[in-house]
Amino acid sequence: MPSATVHQLSRETQVFMACEDNLTFMRPLKSGSMHLIVTSPPYNLGKVYERRRPLESYVSQQAQVISECVRLLSPHGSLCWQVGNHVQSGEIFPLDMVLYPIFREHGLRLRNRIVWHFEHGLHCSKRLSGRYETILWFTKTDDYVFNLDPIRVPSKYPGKKYFKGPKAGQLSGNPLGKNPGDVWIFPNVKNNHVEKTEHPCQFPVELVERLVLSLTNRGDSVFDPYMGVGSSVIAALKHDRRGFGCDIVDDYVKIAWSRVEDYRAGNLKLRPMGRPVFDPSKPHGGHR
Repeated sequence: MPSATVHQLSRETQVFMACEDNLTFMRPLKSGSMHLIVTSPPYNLGKVYERRRPLESYVSQQAQVISECVRLLSPHGSLCWQVGNHVQSGEIFPLDMVLYPIFREHGLRLRNRIVWHFEHGLHCSKRLSGRYETILWFTKTDDYVFNLDPIRVPSKYPGKKYFKGPKAGQLSGNPLGKNPGDVWIFPNVKNNHVEKTEHPCQFPVELVERLVLSLTNRGDSVFDPYMGVGSSVIAALKHDRRGFGCDIVDDYVKIAWSRVEDYRAGNLKLRPMGRPVFDPSKPHGGHR
């Protein structure tokens, strides 16, 4: 899609995406204008969308992007950096540990280290297979948006009541459900996932939805500096937020625009929030 068409379309849809280097995309944007920055950068593994480099060089490049993200982040906003492991000569380097000092140098405050658990991935032969990644959730200040009710999950014992004291006989839990905690279980986007595109490491939309709903309000701006095929933008658009994103791979940006158009037309297939990961009543466990 030509850039002129992109800019015309973005005004109509509250979606702003471009095939651009993220530093180039970010520099013209207003400081403090983003309420949520959520992304999963490359892990320096030599995937088709990245060039493998020495770890020190990778960290230096990440530091530039993080610095610009901090500039864009609202004082009341949140920055969520989702990463896994860099692997070198069979040794793993947990990228959340490697990158954490950069965020601290900017004075950001870590609110949660969220563990995202999934069941499918590479089967290792000389170490345990990796089945989780982490999301570092930072804020600039103590005055940040956090909406718990939209992301509550069903209580394990919804009918449990106080058995003594002044509240005896009353429900002991919140009727809207419980806090989901900091271990999240969502299927990763593999071949049998309904959202699968050609991107090899695609964000599941429902994971970003939980962050959008809890860390922003309607009308807020959500930005993904490593947008891929636009899952973060879709999550923002779905919940009446403004979506911003960029990627250097033209094919991915075209897919992202196609997904936005399909969503607006009611044709985009998405895995619903709250669907159980395993449903024994459906073929292959209903994991789709």
